[in-house]
Amino acid sequence: MTMYEYKFEKVDLKGGFRMKPKEDYHDIIREHAKDGWRLVQIFAPGTSSYGLASYFELIFERKTD
Repeated sequence: MTMYEYKFEKVDLKGGFRMKPKEDYHDIIREHAKDGWRLVQIFAPGTSSYGLASYFELIFERKTD
């Protein structure tokens, strides 16, 4: 049976109605890929005013040995 492990990377957002990530998420994804992680999903909960997300999470997985 194949087993997986998961990692969650929080990326905070800044700005008003035009929310932008505080970090370059492309670089985060590339760095994790070098270590064998695969991007599974980007999750952005509506938690700030007007239902806008104040952050999003990058969800990664990789096979365990």
